[in-house]
Amino acid sequence: QVQLVESGGGLVQPGGSLRLSCVASGRIGTINDMGWYRQAPGKQRELVASITNGGSTNYADSVTGRFTISKDNAKNSVYLEMNRVKFDDTAVYYCHAKGSFVISVEGATRKWDYWGQGTQVTVSS
Repeated sequence: QVQLVESGGGLVQPGGSLRLSCVASGRIGTINDMGWYRQAPGKQRELVASITNGGSTNYADSVTGRFTISKDNAKNSVYLEMNRVKFDDTAVYYCHAKGSFVISVEGATRKWDYWGQGTQVTVSS
């Protein structure tokens, strides 16, 4: 079992900044990918940004140039730096992670895929 706990959400004015954090704990093994998704009222959950174990990043077009994803492998953590936020950035932001751990001496692994509970980001003047 892996737990993902987000923090850092809150109320921010348009044009402002916010930093989200997510830490993974439990039987982690190796984290392969971590990312941030968001879901606004009445809309589907969408990818905001993701980062691989090797450090490759991917961003939604709507946040490119404004948001930055980063990670700290030693802390099993991923961060989302949100700059120049807009009203449309209002949503519940979810941390997502995928990984695997070894289950046998022969090296067999079991994959895992978990979501955090979400943290609310509200952009309002």
